[in-house]
Amino acid sequence: MIPFDFSLRTRVVFGGGTLDRLGTLCRELGFSRTLIVADTGIVAAGFVDRASRLLQDAGIVPSVFHDFEANPDTRMVEAGRAYAASRGIDSLVALGGGSSLDCAKGINFVLTNGGSMRDYRGHGKASRPMLPSIGVPTTAGTGSDAQSYALISDADTHAKMACGDEKAAFRIAILDPVLTVSQPRAVTAVAGYDALSHAVESFVTAKRSEISDVFAREAWRLLEASYERVLTAPDDLDARGAMLVGAHEAGIAIEASMLGATHACANPLTARYGTTHGIAIALMLPHVVRWNAEAAGDRYAELLRVAGREAGSRPAERLAERLEELARAGGLPRTLQEIDVARADLPALAADAATQWTGTFNPRPFDASAALALYERAFSVPRP
Repeated sequence: MIPFDFSLRTRVVFGGGTLDRLGTLCRELGFSRTLIVADTGIVAAGFVDRASRLLQDAGIVPSVFHDFEANPDTRMVEAGRAYAASRGIDSLVALGGGSSLDCAKGINFVLTNGGSMRDYRGHGKASRPMLPSIGVPTTAGTGSDAQSYALISDADTHAKMACGDEKAAFRIAILDPVLTVSQPRAVTAVAGYDALSHAVESFVTAKRSEISDVFAREAWRLLEASYERVLTAPDDLDARGAMLVGAHEAGIAIEASMLGATHACANPLTARYGTTHGIAIALMLPHVVRWNAEAAGDRYAELLRVAGREAGSRPAERLAERLEELARAGGLPRTLQEIDVARADLPALAADAATQWTGTFNPRPFDASAALALYERAFSVPRP
């Protein structure tokens, strides 16, 4: 067996209506002056007002920070830090998608340990205690609610930085499927595909272990079976719940085994073109699966079997075709041409992809020439 060092840091509270327990859970952790970090869409949906009332009913003073975007960057985190400091914050509640959860973790880093997010790139660089926090995802996607990492973009270079520390992990994650019902179909599709990619990639990385396999395998089983259902029947709370739990389990798998070439290729598309992360993932994942065939074919066959599908003699091809089918169900773009990527940019994108940390964990050795080959595959007209 492969050696591993593993621990679960986040308590999970799952079920329809569990947001109603927010005040009680915050009180259990000793919250008194809490910063709610939520994007503007979550504010508009009324979830922040509801969370604020729950905190007030528990005798907790809430403040709200929402001045950030889909890819929170170093300047946005600093704005959140300044606001939190002015309010005497002693705790945080992150409410929303991955951007809200990552921004909240980022604010926690710089509020408690000083400096800027650039100082925390990598892992374990926070020397002081961090504030207790609760994560409440409203999308089934990033799995940030299960992780000790915050993905923050450098405001100057637009490069995504993975900043991790065990102290940054949420003490509690509230997984309430009711909160995901009102999100637009496009958000469900993009976030859900991201979660699917986490299960697929974390199951085959060079860092995988028996423990990470448990969570990646079960995440894939739940997500693969529920993704199309939540798109066609958005009010199905069982499917919504399966997606939330699957995304959380995939997040645990990432924490234990990291990711691979798909994410290494996706990040430069977001940095250079502003491509939504989940869309960039959907464009690259099937090509990476095919490219990894010799190194991970047996692992891909296991994922197919878990989903009740025949692996056949070419499991990587079968899995890639299933992933393309899921992308079509979500209405996601299928080529780089569709998102206006210029072929002339591919070498520069490949050079950037080769510097991404996740690429070092891919089961097949990954470098700039490999990235260029993958971008070339993704650029042209897709297979029928």
